[in-house]
Amino acid sequence: MMKHEKNMKNSKGMVLSEEEREKREKKKELWEKKKYVCQVKLIDIKTGRNIVVLNEKEAEENDIYNGYRVILKHNGREIIAIVDLSSKMVKQGEIGLFGDIAEELNVGDRGLIQVKHMEKPASLEFIKLKLDGESLNEDQISTIIGELMKNRISEAEQSAFVAAVYMKGLGEDETVALTKSIVNSGEKLELGKGPIADKHCIGGVAGNRTTMVVVPIVAAAGIYIPKTSSRAITSASGTADTMEVLADVDFNTNELREIVKKAKGAMVWGGGTNIASADDKLIKIRHPLSLDPRGMLLASILAKKHAVGAKYVAIDIPIGRGAKILDMPKAEMLGNDFIRIGKRLGMSLESLITDGAEPVGNGIGGALECRDVVQVLQGGGPNDLKSKSTLLAGKILELSGKVPEGKGRETAEMMITNGNAWKKMQEIIELQGGNPKIKEDDLPIGPHRHTIVAEKGGRISHIDNKDINNIARAAGCPRDKGAGVYLHRVKGDRVKPGDPLFDIYAESETKLDFAIKAVDVWKPVELEKFLLGTMR
Repeated sequence: MMKHEKNMKNSKGMVLSEEEREKREKKKELWEKKKYVCQVKLIDIKTGRNIVVLNEKEAEENDIYNGYRVILKHNGREIIAIVDLSSKMVKQGEIGLFGDIAEELNVGDRGLIQVKHMEKPASLEFIKLKLDGESLNEDQISTIIGELMKNRISEAEQSAFVAAVYMKGLGEDETVALTKSIVNSGEKLELGKGPIADKHCIGGVAGNRTTMVVVPIVAAAGIYIPKTSSRAITSASGTADTMEVLADVDFNTNELREIVKKAKGAMVWGGGTNIASADDKLIKIRHPLSLDPRGMLLASILAKKHAVGAKYVAIDIPIGRGAKILDMPKAEMLGNDFIRIGKRLGMSLESLITDGAEPVGNGIGGALECRDVVQVLQGGGPNDLKSKSTLLAGKILELSGKVPEGKGRETAEMMITNGNAWKKMQEIIELQGGNPKIKEDDLPIGPHRHTIVAEKGGRISHIDNKDINNIARAAGCPRDKGAGVYLHRVKGDRVKPGDPLFDIYAESETKLDFAIKAVDVWKPVELEKFLLGTMR
């Protein structure tokens, strides 16, 4: 026997006996022999899942049952799928293929494909161990992520893994192992140059487009910052959605590398690259369940930074009412976890706890957020967006050693004042296929507008992030770049009856009407009465 066969282990990491190894090999040989050919019955629906339909009687004759896994082969292409059974939809000798699988296999209706048994994934035993509260080692976690990427485990089983991490937690070693496995699941940027930096916000704050200010500041200072960002899931606009107003964001890893080598910075959609690709699969499971287990959150964020080679990282942790984290102790605990795990991955990392109780900037929605960014980079714009952005950029400058500690923010502000940050932004826009000479008036703001005014006097005590996002989405965000909300007031401002609170923009009257009605459901601006003054 070969050396790796002698060292075969079971789910608990114990070396198998010779008898156990022989049983496994015989079982594997038996499964390898069980295969047959089916004719495709195309089902013109895209499910987004690897599911096939087999005839119930024929499947049972071949020892295949509901929920089993099969390997589908056609002209050198191979896919692993989960079996559903039917006694009527498909006949014996047929296989029901949904549109997305048929496209991936490049097979049409009535084409022939090979169906073969697949062994039970090793990951299932490891997931059970985690559900029982046991710690997993690096090999076990690597196996789970590897089989996840090969579609060997179903969505239900993936959900069980996320739930197990949520309930039982991940230790530090497990978190590091998960981070490395996510990194190894996709491509790495590997610039071959440095220093390389990155930043991340854990989210939850409307209009928080600091990335689009931080990246040109840091790049203008001579630091490489290849920023991959997400699109909106529940917010009005993600960084990728907003940047897309100014330039293309859909680039592969090689294209990203070339842009960053020239401009030192870039802002692209992470889904267009194959960087840390396992993370996208895990996010798809976590989001519907509204589960954000801390170990998985840490691994998710740090894997993307590690995969682009970042050594200097600033993490923005907003706290407060309406943010993902409500209080300082939890924020400090998470921040310390980032620093500790980051250090083990070779990163110099700083966690910054910021005010996340209300939106940042005036605009919420693609073009409106772009307007804020352009104004800030040109020396004006919302003070809160500028202040937070220069804080984050300054910290990266300090971490990288470009400036002494305590001088980062001042240097970041200087990059805006002297015009270098805007010049760098123009360079990035041009390299990403946009118009570097774009002006604020060129931004596609929706032509239909309605102003929401104060019904009574008072002081603004709260502007709710979620409610503002919901109204902006009702107006057409994130798909409609010109849609959104523009805030005229901030927390602490005093208003009189009839004073404007915010404008709603939309690209059609229908969507504007819908957003106006949404204001009655989501009331984002809360007022407290004046202690002195005229009341109504």
